[in-house]
Amino acid sequence: MDNTFWAFVSLVVFFAVVWYFKGFPKMAKSLDDHSVRVRRELEEARLLKEEAKTQLAEYQRRRQEAERDAKEIVASASREAEALLADARRRNEEYVTRRTQMAESKIAQAEADAIAEVKASAIDIAVTAAKKIVAEKGSSGEAGRFIEQSLGEISQRLH
Repeated sequence: MDNTFWAFVSLVVFFAVVWYFKGFPKMAKSLDDHSVRVRRELEEARLLKEEAKTQLAEYQRRRQEAERDAKEIVASASREAEALLADARRRNEEYVTRRTQMAESKIAQAEADAIAEVKASAIDIAVTAAKKIVAEKGSSGEAGRFIEQSLGEISQRLH
């Protein structure tokens, strides 16, 4: 009897003990349970993968919408800025036009005032000169008074 014989005998005894205690069905059941558990985990993993794909698609859609919204906001802000700039330019031009018109009006008024003052000065000088000339010529009496009265009326009418 050699070692191979005893190895064979111990193998047969092992199988007999396993068979007696119904180990083969327990091992099969254990393997079946493990197989069911693995299938369930694979199904859960597949469902999680599909859910992750759905969420990824949703996030990508939201990102694209956000990018679109951001572009619209930038475009809107750009249009608003251009409108504000155009409005500011228009207001500036109106302001310059108004100020120019006011300045021209003031210049025209100053011109008119200067002309009126020059005329008044010229009239006063002419009346004074006429009085002086009449006084030098020696107007006296009724004619002198008439001349003085006439010069006063001329001065009032010309002013």
